[in-house]
Amino acid sequence: MDTILDSLRQFWQFTGFANCTWQHLAMIVIGLIFITLGIVKKWEPLLLVPIGFGIIIGNIPLFFDPTTGVGLKIGLYEEGSVLNILYHGVRNGWYPPLIFLGIGAMTDFSALISQPRLILIGAAAQLGIFGAYLLALLLGFAPNEAGAIGIIGGADGPTAIFLSSKLAPELMGAIAVSAYSYMALVPVIQKPIMLLLTTKKERVIRMNKPRVVSQREKIIFPIVGFICTAFIVPSGLPLLGMLFFGNLLKESGVTKRLAATAGGPLIDVVTTLIGLTVGASTQADVFLTGRSVLIFGLGLASFVIATTFGVSFVKFMNLFLPEGKKINPLIGNAGVSAVPDAARVSEGVGLECDPSNHLLTHAMAPNVAGVIGSAVAAGILLGFLG
Repeated sequence: MDTILDSLRQFWQFTGFANCTWQHLAMIVIGLIFITLGIVKKWEPLLLVPIGFGIIIGNIPLFFDPTTGVGLKIGLYEEGSVLNILYHGVRNGWYPPLIFLGIGAMTDFSALISQPRLILIGAAAQLGIFGAYLLALLLGFAPNEAGAIGIIGGADGPTAIFLSSKLAPELMGAIAVSAYSYMALVPVIQKPIMLLLTTKKERVIRMNKPRVVSQREKIIFPIVGFICTAFIVPSGLPLLGMLFFGNLLKESGVTKRLAATAGGPLIDVVTTLIGLTVGASTQADVFLTGRSVLIFGLGLASFVIATTFGVSFVKFMNLFLPEGKKINPLIGNAGVSAVPDAARVSEGVGLECDPSNHLLTHAMAPNVAGVIGSAVAAGILLGFLG
């Protein structure tokens, strides 16, 4: 009888019920919220559903004896476990360049090539990164941590993961979840700022139809674009190289199978793995801290700053542009790197103000410029903080 009771006691101590704390339950609730937002609200479901389920996986209470170091060896932070091996792609920065390869293979840079002046809007929006960097320094974060936090303002999850893996791996979970959360909330965050900073007259500005871009220009752009940006910030080479290479595969016309693989099955697999493992990295004892709350606050601030600078910079540009050449400031929000959601916000708000004024084509120019800009900004931060 005693043997049976001892066996039952031993079984109980290995169950999640015996090791559960309120922190585990809180994180599981957060994971359920992410899944609900992805399925019900359809807010970035390809990101929020894997991340939400990953959060639940990472917060199933596991047995661990700190005195003996004995555990089940299946947790994400336990060396050699399956989750730990999959997490190497995040921790060592393997996944983000592969995602950039897929993004390049899916992106059409025609809008930017036809209206090169709009690249300045994408550059202006990156000031959100450096604004958040300064705020993080003021709040007591170390320079490398502040740089990793600031990149959230680029609205680019893979870039945030890549930079935090190099500068502040201990903050990666909070930074990644914050970046992807705010990417999903782009319509909620940006619309009020856009309406606040613009007048009714500015919102109905009509822009000239972009010129048609030749196939030769599309092929030349990724080659010249990569050489120029890589020479300026060599530290951004892993992201920039894969982005422009993926685009060359798409536009060359002779590597359609490679482009289809990079922009389809490959990016889908990597997105699934990165979402699941980033979510699983948010274990309660690691994630539920005051620093995580600060990171989320700074992430929101960086988005607000980026959107504000993007819209305001268009208004500044318009001071020097003649009638008929002015830019609708509603596309200024698209300077962040959330492709194509930020551009869709520009289109949606524009149609609410004038149902016949379509801004999507124009907004895609600063939007894809923001992808390049966030990678360049990450390279700059890695260059002087790494």
